[in-house]
Amino acid sequence: MIPMSRSNFPFRFVSVFIALLLFVNAFAQQATLVIKNAKVSTLDPKQPDAEAIAVDGDRIVFVGSDADAAKFISPQTKVIDAKGQWVTPGWIEGHGHIHGMGESMIALNLMNVKNWDEIIALVDSAVKKAKPGDWIVGRGWHQEKWVPAPVRNHLGYPYHETLDKVSPNNPVLLSHASGHSVYVNNAALQQSGITNKTNNPSGGDIVKDADKKIVGVLEERAQNLAWIAFEKWNNKRPFEERKAEWVRSIGLAENECLRNGVTSFVDAGSSFQQAEGMRQLAEAGKLQIRHWLMIRSGITALESNSNVFNIKNAGNHHLTIKAIKVSLDGALGSYGAWLLAPYADRKDFYGQNTFDTTELKKIAAFAWKNNLQLCVHAIGDKANRKTIDIFESQISIAPSRDHRWRIEHAQHVNPLEIPRFKSNHIIASMQGIHCTSDAPFVLKRLGAERAESGAYMWRSFIDEGVLVNSGTDVPVENIDPIANFYALVTRKLKDGSEFYPKQKMTRQEALYSYTLANAIAAFEEKDKGSFEKGKLADIVIFSNNLLTCSEEEIQKTKVLTTIVGGKVLYEQ
Repeated sequence: MIPMSRSNFPFRFVSVFIALLLFVNAFAQQATLVIKNAKVSTLDPKQPDAEAIAVDGDRIVFVGSDADAAKFISPQTKVIDAKGQWVTPGWIEGHGHIHGMGESMIALNLMNVKNWDEIIALVDSAVKKAKPGDWIVGRGWHQEKWVPAPVRNHLGYPYHETLDKVSPNNPVLLSHASGHSVYVNNAALQQSGITNKTNNPSGGDIVKDADKKIVGVLEERAQNLAWIAFEKWNNKRPFEERKAEWVRSIGLAENECLRNGVTSFVDAGSSFQQAEGMRQLAEAGKLQIRHWLMIRSGITALESNSNVFNIKNAGNHHLTIKAIKVSLDGALGSYGAWLLAPYADRKDFYGQNTFDTTELKKIAAFAWKNNLQLCVHAIGDKANRKTIDIFESQISIAPSRDHRWRIEHAQHVNPLEIPRFKSNHIIASMQGIHCTSDAPFVLKRLGAERAESGAYMWRSFIDEGVLVNSGTDVPVENIDPIANFYALVTRKLKDGSEFYPKQKMTRQEALYSYTLANAIAAFEEKDKGSFEKGKLADIVIFSNNLLTCSEEEIQKTKVLTTIVGGKVLYEQ
């Protein structure tokens, strides 16, 4: 053996050390997934565009050029050649109803029916498959969209006798697209205990014609009478049967989200029971996309179940519950929006205040004390004003607190209120598709002056410096973010006309509203909403670049690939 001399020891030691460093560095550079040859919109202002993304596990480790991304590729790396396609952070549904979406995929889907006759045909078919006494449930109708309108109607609503003919023994419960009213038949009225002598509940209306005849529509809180009767019947079914149906519905909803490039979902109103079910799914690793829940409940139940708000990033960032939801009014289409002045097409009617403002003040105090987000549904201008008043009373206690309280919809706002959103750092959580979907009846409800000065004021909010995040309110509308994006940037109706186009968003603003703005609105911008090193690898590949393609091409755009946590969960 040749003895190691003093002269050759350092050289051998340095050589070994360098080789070890190279080995460690090569190992550290490996990625589990690399997307290359892409047009990447990062939503990171420090690096707005890129060609490639490298992912290790469920986190992003690199965003940049194809050449630099090549350093992360090993034989074990999954490589996706985007072939020049547009790549963005995973889109976030900023306001929807995951449970309602799932239910709508199992029950009768009335979203695309053209008229009342089609609804009758669908109910008739469902009755023939149902057992005697089973409830027939559906959702999605909107009387303003029927062509032709029912010949015999009141406020556009047909009378329930037409439903009675096809379903004399099965109670029928059909939710309006907005979820703010239901249509019922005589069997459902009987089981709900509703007669001509039944008084309207506070914040609700059992719709009757001029002769005090019940039409069949229960608006706002009046619909609870029917839902209570339905739940009484439903609770007789075996618990495991009902739970399995619910789990299946969540899976169907998640699959539809993935098909549409939605990797995270903000649920605007879960019950404590639903929240517990979601926790179980998250901890069992059975959720595909990420969920952020608002709890909808009264102050007594909130105080008794406050431990539910300790759920944060359960199931590896698949479930967080840190917010409360309250609905202060109803929807414009069902005459539920609470207005400062009467409806233009329903004289002396101001809409519905659907939640006691005194209790809302108590909930606001509870949320402030427990550092929770408060999210209030307010569509009408009076509901928005009342909500801001109540928010302001709490925010003024510590104006510098990063509270991120939200008004959900902020759909019809007196222009004087917009600066108050900014001064109180209130988020306007809006849905672009509501503008173009509702436009045909907005003028009827509000009149031209109020429609132009206060309805769907995205540009006015943004110019004032208010954060505007975006969603679809699914199942009120379809989950499709492409249709929502198109509405945000064009405000075009089916006939090609534009609904007050001065309020459009730019394309970059619309993309921001669906990604980083939604993450910020949920305190999740450190993990979501943009492509930056260390963030969750939620990624979507599209067939068109929505920032540069023509308006016509926007509508033809398809989701090609959806990736959640570095795993491909959908491919066209």
